[in-house]
Amino acid sequence: MRSRIFLIALLCSIGIGSSFADTKSAYPSKPIHLIVGFSPGGSADSVGRALAEGLSTRLGQPVIVENKAGANGNIAAELVARSAPDGYTLYFPSIGHAVNASLYKNLPYDPIKDFTAVGGVFSAPNIMVVPINSPYKSVAEVIAAAKANPGKLTFASSGSGTSVHLSAVLFEKMAKIDMIHVPYKGTGSAMPDVISGQVDMSFPNLPSGWPQVKAGNLRALGVTTAKRSAAAPSVPTIAESGLPGYDMATWYGIVAPANLPIDIRNRLNKELQTILADPKFKDKLIAQGADPMPGTPEQFSALIKSETEKWRKLIAQSQITVD
Repeated sequence: MRSRIFLIALLCSIGIGSSFADTKSAYPSKPIHLIVGFSPGGSADSVGRALAEGLSTRLGQPVIVENKAGANGNIAAELVARSAPDGYTLYFPSIGHAVNASLYKNLPYDPIKDFTAVGGVFSAPNIMVVPINSPYKSVAEVIAAAKANPGKLTFASSGSGTSVHLSAVLFEKMAKIDMIHVPYKGTGSAMPDVISGQVDMSFPNLPSGWPQVKAGNLRALGVTTAKRSAAAPSVPTIAESGLPGYDMATWYGIVAPANLPIDIRNRLNKELQTILADPKFKDKLIAQGADPMPGTPEQFSALIKSETEKWRKLIAQSQITVD
């Protein structure tokens, strides 16, 4: 009797284990939602949709892009943080994910603890630009003018706490200068005033600023990354053009809710690496002024942590707030 009971229990456990294994190995068995914290039509949204298309092909299930714009990505991030960690809700965060914890006093989620890093997608520089008729022809000349005229030079941003703003603040701190911040509601609103010379300079994302440089409306003084951009190789880095050590990149990646099963995380990362290595996808990134950012989940997690700490210090020193 005991042996029969043991046999039944053993068979049941094998059945349950097999069923559980089948469920895990079947991932994905339904559509996946990729949450993007920006409005449709922008460069980041465009890359997100190309990424979703690639994942759909690789995973054999539709990957649906959902735009949840607002609050520098907070709305999208909170939605994902509260979702089930089953691999069917993913988030396409930007550098804002690492910045928001220091900008917003009552953030309803933790950008590190409430998410599982899957992998980086791309990084891109911002670009320091001045009007085409500006007297400044190099980063060194801007720094010299700012030191000679403290609190006189102006810079436009796409809003407080954005990468455009923080690029300029980092520039100020490292160069030991003081400039006037002129915030706008988006880069599109700021560009006309920079082009006309009402504002002395700006640090827009490369996809926004580079077309104006090529059109002859703006002069590029430097890209914010440590290396030159493949999309604009003729433009020196800010570091080599007058401010050694300066380095700032806008980046994007994929995260999921905390406690995502490791096998699902690894599957997603594996397919992501394949997409990032595809020449067509790489060409699309370069056309957007970006560079692929392949790597492991651990590497992307480390980046988020280091960026969160880097911007926490700068934001605290500069007393930047948005609420």
